[in-house]
This record gives sequence, C-alpha cells and structure tokens, in this order.
Amino acid sequence: MRVSIDNARCQGHGRCYDLAPDLFGEDDEGYATLTALTADKDVPADREGDARLAAANCPESAVLIHEEARV
Repeated sequence: MRVSIDNARCQGHGRCYDLAPDLFGEDDEGYATLTALTADKDVPADREGDARLAAANCPESAVLIHEEARV
C-alpha cells in the first residue's frame, strides 16, 4: 500500500501527522506532507493500520490510500 496527499483538499487540520508522525509531516504553513518513510515508497506493513487511521480521520479525505498487490 502507498499513501498520498491531495494538496487541493488538505486544509491543514494536522490529524494525519498527529496520529502517525513517522508517516506524515507538515510544511511551513501547516499542510500535510509525506515523510521520508512514505514518500514514493510502500508504507511498511506494520504501519499500514496507522496510515488507514490517518486517512479515516482526515476531515477533507485528503489522505489517500492506494492499494497495490504485494508480490
């Protein structure tokens, strides 16, 4: 699985980086960013639950989960 952030939707509430600070960060204006752990990489299997929790708690649904088949 991978995650991304829809920057057009993000309003900077910060729930994603409060719930999973190793997966999400914030820019200088408080909008969500991906950390080095998740930028252009699969979310570690043991952190997928936290990524889903962050997505479920985003008021604007700006945190997107991308399911991909693992081989």
